[in-house]
Amino acid sequence: MVVRKELIMSSENPNLIKCREIEGLIAVPLIKGFIEECGGQKALVRARRVIQELAQEAGCKASETLGSNSLPDLASLMESWSEGGLLVEEILEKTDRTYLFNVTRCRYAELYERLGIREFGYTLSCCRDEPFVKGFNPLIKFERTQTIMEGAPICDFRLSLA
Repeated sequence: MVVRKELIMSSENPNLIKCREIEGLIAVPLIKGFIEECGGQKALVRARRVIQELAQEAGCKASETLGSNSLPDLASLMESWSEGGLLVEEILEKTDRTYLFNVTRCRYAELYERLGIREFGYTLSCCRDEPFVKGFNPLIKFERTQTIMEGAPICDFRLSLA
């Protein structure tokens, strides 16, 4: 389990979108099954909680691996998630204390749309971001008011060091 989690959550994985595709193809049928058994809201809340716990652990592991939990190191790590055009970002401000950017294109949303599972995209991908940041450094404040996955034109990421 730990090996798989590290592979999937690692920014060093060049096939992150492929991992998200495989996860989605496995997780969505499971979530749908739990929805049938337990009810929609309860199943989605539980799935998100598990995914967020894994993301927070991955954030902790990432800061340990880097030997740093600084905001500039987190910004570099997050920028690496865009490699290969997975995300198109517009960086608004990047300092030692702030990292403000918008995502203007999200290939993860496009992937989930193509797979016919976009309604689960936030649960599968977007809900990971804040707990990952918290695990990386609990002093970094994470704000995002909208996501492409949920139909907005951009994702507005605002990170700042408290």
